[in-house]
Amino acid sequence: MSFEVPEFEGGEGLTSQEYVYMRLRNAIMVGAIPTGASLTMRGLADVMGLSATPIREALRRLNSEQAVEAQDNRRMLIPEMNSGRFEDLVSTRLVLECHAGLRALPYISDIVIGELRVIDDEMDAAISRRNYDRMICLNHKFHRALYGANPDLTSLPLIESIWLQLGPFQRELISDVGEFYVMGDHKAILDALMDRAPEALTLAIENDIQNGLVSAGRALIERRAQR
Repeated sequence: MSFEVPEFEGGEGLTSQEYVYMRLRNAIMVGAIPTGASLTMRGLADVMGLSATPIREALRRLNSEQAVEAQDNRRMLIPEMNSGRFEDLVSTRLVLECHAGLRALPYISDIVIGELRVIDDEMDAAISRRNYDRMICLNHKFHRALYGANPDLTSLPLIESIWLQLGPFQRELISDVGEFYVMGDHKAILDALMDRAPEALTLAIENDIQNGLVSAGRALIERRAQR
């Protein structure tokens, strides 16, 4: 297999089965495993230095989350992105993340805003170094910290499910368009949080998703359809 499965930070205390699942899930979410990659239990066991048993269970769970597709030859495949699936995932992401942001707004303190600014600064540094893998991880961290300000948050598993299904394609987009991702809207999100402005926050979250994903994704899918 021509890819690596990065270690999963925060795996302390997990069972071996749960650790393998979280490590594979994180690898797909950040795009470390590319679109179209064919996965076998033996191949993953070799790459991860583990036995096949926990990998089998992890792939079963990831298949149920639509992150991988089962093939007739007992392999698993990271699915290619098509227009219909892409539009549905993006529309769902917009609804869920705007909802989560608005629900978090009453709980946003200056301390939380300060923490978000630190993450955003780290993202800027990662982009300037063209470290796009790090940028994706920090982007997830930024949004988790924002939505997680709500102590009653229930939608994060749904949001992460969308990130999981978009992850490989999103990483592919970054490789394809590179500097496009400098156009993030996190600073507009931070301004809206400082002003405690729900309409501005909704618009900033929408723009962050649209500018960072949708236009480039549609263009790439269209180019491939014309080949």
